Amino acid sequence: MTTNEHTTLVLGGTGRIGRRVARKLTERGVNVRIGSRTAEIPFDWEDSSTWAGAFVGVKSAFLMYYPEVEWPGAGDDVGAVARLAVDAGVERLVLLSARNQEEAMRCEDAVTSLPVEWTIIAPASFNQNFDEGVFLEPLRQGVLALPFGDNSDPFVDAEDIADVAVAALTENHHVGERYELTGPRLWTFAEAVAEIARVTGQKMHYEPISPKEFADAVVNEGAPREFADTLATCLSEFFDGRNSSLADGVERALGRKPRDFADFVAEVAPTGVWKPA
Repeated sequence: MTTNEHTTLVLGGTGRIGRRVARKLTERGVNVRIGSRTAEIPFDWEDSSTWAGAFVGVKSAFLMYYPEVEWPGAGDDVGAVARLAVDAGVERLVLLSARNQEEAMRCEDAVTSLPVEWTIIAPASFNQNFDEGVFLEPLRQGVLALPFGDNSDPFVDAEDIADVAVAALTENHHVGERYELTGPRLWTFAEAVAEIARVTGQKMHYEPISPKEFADAVVNEGAPREFADTLATCLSEFFDGRNSSLADGVERALGRKPRDFADFVAEVAPTGVWKPA
């Protein structure tokens, strides 16, 4: 595949990972189509009538499932979309999966079983959850309360994930590879929050809570109970210790070491994003 002879669809193209993938592809001269609810050619995971049309004229695609590949039923949706993509003439699919999750493996099987060039990317939790995602507001308020206990995770940077995705979409030697992406070392959430507090000088700490307490807090913020309970279960399983190990996916794919969480904090802290709300 060359970079200027085909269109690449980036699902979730306005989100943390997708927008980085889209930007890096554009910088390489790739014709990018953003897959989102508000795009000129819309794509909405919750509206199957939008699925097929988004792939018309597309030769490669980055598949990112909403809300998460660990979500119940994700495998069915990803499988349906991947088949529509192949039927539309898509030649290469790069799936953003997850580590050691049963539903994510169903998503992977749905893609790898098709007659298409594929690459699987299975990252750890993102560094950017702390400055762009759901952890940001609690950190600004001084307490990050999550149902993760004292388990550690090898946080990986969104830029590294996007770099691997772009390589897989534009270079042939990644076809048929499954890359587990992690940072270079393990961090507990208490250690991660303490690092942000140390660098910023802000008072904040991590507080482990039960899944029920977490779900109740999500409901109190306005979410439906079913969504909150499912989210609490998915998150608790992802951070139950099964992913407390390092992987070499970034180095295998890119030939360099992944970015460390401490370097991420040092770069982001001067922006003031973690100042108290």
